[in-house]
Amino acid sequence: MILPEATNATVFAVVGNLLPIAIVTITLALVCYTIGVWAEHRAGVLKKWHAIVLWLGLVFDTTGTTVMSQIAKQNGGGGSGLHGVTGLLAIVLMLFHAVWATVVLVKKDAHRQQSFHKFSIFVWVIWLIPYVLGMILGMQH
Repeated sequence: MILPEATNATVFAVVGNLLPIAIVTITLALVCYTIGVWAEHRAGVLKKWHAIVLWLGLVFDTTGTTVMSQIAKQNGGGGSGLHGVTGLLAIVLMLFHAVWATVVLVKKDAHRQQSFHKFSIFVWVIWLIPYVLGMILGMQH
């Protein structure tokens, strides 16, 4: 079977279907990560539910980033610019952050549970950079 070449209308239809998924998952990442980081900061101690919400933020962010990457590829773009680099850095930091939160909780390290919020806020701020860059770049199209 020979498949027809993709037309601009076909590409637009696929991108149009993926874009809402990407927007919702990236927004859910923002909500989860913000709740996890700031609830932990306000509590003054890392709790199990904070770690769960951080993991959820990572899952949503990875999902949204994957979908956004597919959209960029379909539009002839890539992730090699500042947005791509900061996005990759943010996901790596989020993964490290969630793993570290889990380790701290498993080891029941009271001192690290109380000082964990300092690193959390740093990772959250770094995560916001590609989030905001993505919004700016998206509005330019």
